[in-house]
Amino acid sequence: MSVTQVSVFIENREGRLAEVSRLLSSRGINIRSLSLADSSDFGVLRLIVDDPANCLKVLTGAGFVARPTEVLALEIEDKPGGLDRVLSLFSANGINVEYMYAFVEKSHDNAIVIFKTGDNARAVQLASSNGIPLLAGDSLARL
Repeated sequence: MSVTQVSVFIENREGRLAEVSRLLSSRGINIRSLSLADSSDFGVLRLIVDDPANCLKVLTGAGFVARPTEVLALEIEDKPGGLDRVLSLFSANGINVEYMYAFVEKSHDNAIVIFKTGDNARAVQLASSNGIPLLAGDSLARL
């Protein structure tokens, strides 16, 4: 069970991030979570949105380089050691976490963290077999 993230490559210059935001807003696309990593020349904006297919269409139509990426949304206990439980499980089973970021909302009393791993299928199996809830994209859109 994975979630479609939209990865957008943007020049690191004034107003470019606002342009993405304006485009999505004008099309009624709701950003549910985001992460921005930058270098001196460009950035990678990672978005979880309520309509990934439309988001990709809007951004590529406006000339942005945007790609879908399958990531995992895990419910993690929002207490000391909650994140360590998941990271230790992945590490002990040879799963590399390429990047991660927190979701804006919580699910019940749990935090939601987005993970991109080197082996999402195996990470899903490990999370499921160890009682770590996974969320689907449509669930995230409703939070």
